[in-house]
Amino acid sequence: MTDKKKTTIVLFSGDYDKAMAAYIIANGAAAYDHEVTIFHTFWGLNALRKENQTPVKKGLMEKMFGKMMPRGTNQMGLSKMNYLGMGPKMIKKVMKKHNAMPLPQLVEMAQEQDINLIACTMTMDLLGLQKEELLDDIEYGGVAAYVGEAEEGNISLFI
Repeated sequence: MTDKKKTTIVLFSGDYDKAMAAYIIANGAAAYDHEVTIFHTFWGLNALRKENQTPVKKGLMEKMFGKMMPRGTNQMGLSKMNYLGMGPKMIKKVMKKHNAMPLPQLVEMAQEQDINLIACTMTMDLLGLQKEELLDDIEYGGVAAYVGEAEEGNISLFI
């Protein structure tokens, strides 16, 4: 019996289209029976943020970061052609027309497929994010958590 293949993805970008690509690849790899990990760091953590504001105690700098960063996948902009928020609306309309799964559903599917979603704790500290502000049923870890997964991996991507 062969060992299960592993795919690891570092999601660094907070752009809707790049996060969508990461989650499409992750869900596809899981469908091919890969063990999949997505390590969310810096702006990639926005894909794990809850859409509704969660009451948590923060300092001034953390509050400022929280207001500047998109809350949840539906608020993320595009990497190109954002056009003051028009781009995401246009791409979502085209996606709906072509029955393409939007990013929030791709994240849900990843959780249903037991894809290991890890939030980088060092970045959470830097940006003032707290566990209560992120999705439920995810894991938390630092670089060692990612390296531990990646060193056994067959495919590693940085998005």
